[in-house]
Amino acid sequence: MQAVPTQAQLIHSRFEQLAAAQPKATALVYEDKSLSYLDLNKRANRLAHYLRQCGVGPESRIALCADRSLEMIVGLLAILKAGGAYVPIDPTYPADRLAFMLEDSAPQMILTYGSGRDALAAGSRTGAAMAPVVDIQRDAIRWSDANADNPDPRDAGLAAHNLAYVIYTSGSTGKPKGVMVEHRNVTRLFGSTESLFGFGPGDVWTMLHSFAFDFSVWEVWGALSYGGRLIVVPRHIARSIDSFYHLVVSEQVTVLNMTPSAFASFSNVQEQEPRPHALRQVVFGGEALQPATLAPWYARAVNQATQLVNMYGITETTVHVTYRALSPLDAGATGSPIGQRLADLKLYLLDPAMEPVPPGTVGEIYVGGAGVARGYLHRPELTAERFMPNPFVPQERLYRSGDLARRLPSGELDFLGRADQQVKIRGFRIELGEIEARLRELPGMREVAVLAREDVPGERRLVAYYVARDDCDFSVASLIEALTTQLPEYMVPAAYMRLDAMPLTSNGKLDRAALPAPDNDAYLSRTYVAPEGELEQALALLWAELLSVDRVGRLDNFFELGGHSLLAVRMINRVQKELRIQAQLATIFQDATLAGFAENLVALVMAASRSPQELEQALRAPHGASA
Repeated sequence: MQAVPTQAQLIHSRFEQLAAAQPKATALVYEDKSLSYLDLNKRANRLAHYLRQCGVGPESRIALCADRSLEMIVGLLAILKAGGAYVPIDPTYPADRLAFMLEDSAPQMILTYGSGRDALAAGSRTGAAMAPVVDIQRDAIRWSDANADNPDPRDAGLAAHNLAYVIYTSGSTGKPKGVMVEHRNVTRLFGSTESLFGFGPGDVWTMLHSFAFDFSVWEVWGALSYGGRLIVVPRHIARSIDSFYHLVVSEQVTVLNMTPSAFASFSNVQEQEPRPHALRQVVFGGEALQPATLAPWYARAVNQATQLVNMYGITETTVHVTYRALSPLDAGATGSPIGQRLADLKLYLLDPAMEPVPPGTVGEIYVGGAGVARGYLHRPELTAERFMPNPFVPQERLYRSGDLARRLPSGELDFLGRADQQVKIRGFRIELGEIEARLRELPGMREVAVLAREDVPGERRLVAYYVARDDCDFSVASLIEALTTQLPEYMVPAAYMRLDAMPLTSNGKLDRAALPAPDNDAYLSRTYVAPEGELEQALALLWAELLSVDRVGRLDNFFELGGHSLLAVRMINRVQKELRIQAQLATIFQDATLAGFAENLVALVMAASRSPQELEQALRAPHGASA
């Protein structure tokens, strides 16, 4: 197989070579639909020629607001082939956030598909100016007869230094910021990692993550740059770890990319799945790895052929920065090993004076080299602050990450977390300042602080603290409702604590370490009604333990008490093991109240021809008592 893209190539050029070399090979799969490399290339070419006729060319920003689908990938390819840069906008975003991204990116055109149409309509009601919209499906007649040949990049003057995409990340000032990434930033990523992974046409990848999250860049273009098959994971499966595991097994996926916390739940599901997987490589990213969570995976002999890899990365330095192959020995280690930098990057650990720190000393990570992005769209001051001249290499730039690490005696890096308020929870990069800014906008709100707390090991949650005017009575429900209209679900805190005053240090700064752990009143809860019957009582104890609350009533909602999908997976696993009820993750989404969940569990037991007496015996057994 010939070499993958070099820095001098365009992202889509390698795909076009593969479409000619293996036209009948399957490129994309979504549910029961698929496209070959040839068919995908032709569809994208027709749309690309139409976009060029509309004036799209180098440095044109084209927004894409679309559901997960074959058409979404067609749209991404077409924009690049036309010479433009794609701006991915997840249609599940709140209308205000979607409107801001459209206004800030000022796209020349907007492509849409599926629920993206409704999302755009909601965004337009906020008053945002709207560029011309083209529906990939409904307006297909406009380009169905267009030229199916590859557009010549020379006709548009397209080169590797041109913009490829703009992905928005959480912003500390209260607004998301768009990271501008060029073609050469992406193509060199695959060139620099080729020898580490050996990807090829026999690999099957999943697109698990939102295309507005930069892990998708690795998933999509990794698969299509090596001739692999890309499984676009439907959203309802992506949100259910057990369903996703079954998909990985049934599709014989070989390359999997996940956050460590999601993989821990993925590993738990494996205990219930007798069929073998075909995983060759599992790549971690998006958040810090706690190696101890890998112990159950390594303990199973069926997983010995799978190589686990931990990669540290940043959107501003094009997905991945370091590489660390893992082994069973790592499961007993401390710290968070991220290994060594990729060959075409430079990585420095510097002190506040921009001087290198000695081995073993904590320093801030600065990244230089071919992966460093162009900067932030329309944010010259922030770009100058974070993208700075390299004091060690003339004519080169460094990106200041805000992440801390230390160099071990082996030369490898141990990741130590953030130096500022940016956090990662379940793989999502979150600026706490953005959440605080939205809370401060509420009338009567005086002071606000948001923390990512880990009061239970391995469970990080966003907790909001606030001081308000005496005449303002904010309920937890009203605060959640206010934030949900402006922020994605993953950025809405689980708990809200009202304080008389914020704790301060001796020098007058906010003492974040002194902010208290949330109590029961900090979570959204209903009027307490005691659980009824042995099943509800057992479930109430289990939920209280998992959610770290004092008590759970029969009307309380699992998610309103701070639960999320990963905790739901753990809860279902406990129900299966301790109560011997073969519940599925979907059961908790059917009715997340304690009483409703218990009622659905009873229905499952009865459907399995077990009597109520058997259920009572299970609850009284030693394994049930531990709940």
